[in-house]
Amino acid sequence: MLVLVAPGQGAQTPGFLTPWLELPGAADRVAAWSDAIGLDLAHYGTKAGADEIRDTAVAQPLLVAAGILSATALGDIAPGAVAGHSVGEITAAAFAGVLDDTAALSLVRKRGLAMAEAAAITATGMSALLGGDPEVSVAHLEKLGLTPANVNGAGQIVAAGTLEQLAALNEDKPEGVRKIVPLKVAGAFHTHHMAPAVDKLAEAARELTPADPKVPYVSNKDGKTVTTGDEIVSRLVGQVANPVRWDLCMETFKELGVTALLEVCPGGTLTGLAKRALPGVKTLALKTPDDLDAARELIAAASDAAADAAGA
Repeated sequence: MLVLVAPGQGAQTPGFLTPWLELPGAADRVAAWSDAIGLDLAHYGTKAGADEIRDTAVAQPLLVAAGILSATALGDIAPGAVAGHSVGEITAAAFAGVLDDTAALSLVRKRGLAMAEAAAITATGMSALLGGDPEVSVAHLEKLGLTPANVNGAGQIVAAGTLEQLAALNEDKPEGVRKIVPLKVAGAFHTHHMAPAVDKLAEAARELTPADPKVPYVSNKDGKTVTTGDEIVSRLVGQVANPVRWDLCMETFKELGVTALLEVCPGGTLTGLAKRALPGVKTLALKTPDDLDAARELIAAASDAAADAAGA
């Protein structure tokens, strides 16, 4: 069974959209999305520097556009489940047919602006803790006033809080943590610092008419499969101020019988976690269109395996 996943903020790099715009029709689609949301996605995805695309209001729509564009390039596929990490949940909602492409881009544009405004209130950030015991690390973070904003599994927890709190963490690592890596984000996402964004996102969500998902949709909130469009949108709203439980999402993938995991552009982060947490599962990250043939082979193999399992 194939799981299609979408990465979150921090996965973007300068120029990463460039090769995708060379695909037939891609530039026109991106231009139409840009007009719809008032943001030049092609410029930011091809010419902008790292600091420009670190801006939350830019990074989030850019990631969703890239995810939808790269998934569309695969053709008509039917994954066994979909999920996204943080802002990638909106990309996953588009995969599942909960939101059409324009609605997804419109929502993420408003999400990015609201979260950028919330982040401007206090100087905050996020850092990944690599290694260590999760229970020990979480207790240590709480002692420092930090929030375990992403519990990613595979020995990774992301701490979020003020820059002063993160500096204290660098000086006082939890026992067993081998490395702390600052993330390329501009705020303490999935914490109480994002509370002001929730009301604005809720207002934007009221303008949507979501459909129920066509494939199982696995939620960051608790790793549960959500079956109605209204519930998915409600969770998308609340999730900006609550921790991402990617570890629980991966547990659900296992329960569903995952055999292959494909991460859309700009892939790499989630496949890296899966390689450590889901041994035996085949993984592939879409980075450029050069990866599309290998992705189609992965999809075909997963489909054949699912058919064999059904006939057994």
